[in-house]
Amino acid sequence: MERVECVVVGAGVVGLAVARRLALAGREVIVLEAADAIGTGTSSRNSEVIHAGIYYPTGSLKARLCVAGREALYAFCREHGVEHQRLGKLIVATDDTQVAKLDAIRRQAAANGVDDLRPVDAAEAKAMEPNLHCVAALLSPSTGIVDSHGVMLALQGDAEEHGAMLAFHSPLAAARVEDGGITVEVGGAEPMRIGCSVLVNAAGLGAWDVARAVDGLPAGAVPPRFLAKGNYYALGKGRSPFTRLVYPVPEDGGLGVHLTLDLAGQARFGPDVEWLPGSDFDYSVDPRRADGFYASIRRYWPDLPDEALVPAYCGIRPKLSGPGAPAADFLIQGPADHGVPGLVNLFGIESPGLTSCLAVADAVADALG
Repeated sequence: MERVECVVVGAGVVGLAVARRLALAGREVIVLEAADAIGTGTSSRNSEVIHAGIYYPTGSLKARLCVAGREALYAFCREHGVEHQRLGKLIVATDDTQVAKLDAIRRQAAANGVDDLRPVDAAEAKAMEPNLHCVAALLSPSTGIVDSHGVMLALQGDAEEHGAMLAFHSPLAAARVEDGGITVEVGGAEPMRIGCSVLVNAAGLGAWDVARAVDGLPAGAVPPRFLAKGNYYALGKGRSPFTRLVYPVPEDGGLGVHLTLDLAGQARFGPDVEWLPGSDFDYSVDPRRADGFYASIRRYWPDLPDEALVPAYCGIRPKLSGPGAPAADFLIQGPADHGVPGLVNLFGIESPGLTSCLAVADAVADALG
């Protein structure tokens, strides 16, 4: 049986960040990935936004790790030549009844350590974005966009340069907690057994299945899982009429239909929330769901043409809370939580997981001691 100090399950952006962090600390690491490449799941199906950390409950992991991870990610991108742009974001009130909500958002952001939000009146917002309609706005200069695959390639490169190894087509089939460590059964075309002292479950949507496969982890340690599909639609013709991201004032517990940009300047709208039953990983995008987007978008972009939106792509978010419930925090579950030495489970790592990836990796290292 082969032995290695650390096994990381999942080669998405968080798994790669964890592998890099452990390898930089001089630990021997192997990453098991069931697919044939890095980042084929949630990591490659998101808005590619570097979030500022504005909306999350103060003191939550999402708030703390987003704020810390944001600056770490910008620095990482600069150092590794990963394409990114600190474009900024406008959070817009489209009628007078929403203006007070901007003040509440600014206070929440400040409580989270985001101290650079700036009020913008309608005239200044119009000067920034001539196609925008609003009565007031907040400018978030720390919000940006990034090449998520470029981030993952850079993380992989750093990890491998410091000795980490990646094994593709290598799903975790089972694991057993034993005296002195954990034995991992690897499936795929070439099954093998690996003994390790550290097992980090960063399998994203599959984290629940991996956790249930660990013989010795208390069953009660595995939380419920909910799947939320987010559909994105793009403009069928032409470049974006905006140069910054545009988010409406949040209502009814959601962020609304917002406009993001990719590095080529293409506008994307979404994601919406489509709750999925069971383990239905359906990545098709129904063109008819765009019908509900037009009225929301026209509140801040009145000139959106009819039939302008076309399906772009979708992602599926692993969530710890379901329909109608408040959004749950990240769950970084270490030995102090479940009693298994050397095991860390990462559950519910959705947005702002990309922004937070380096800070999540630090938190995993802290949990391992």
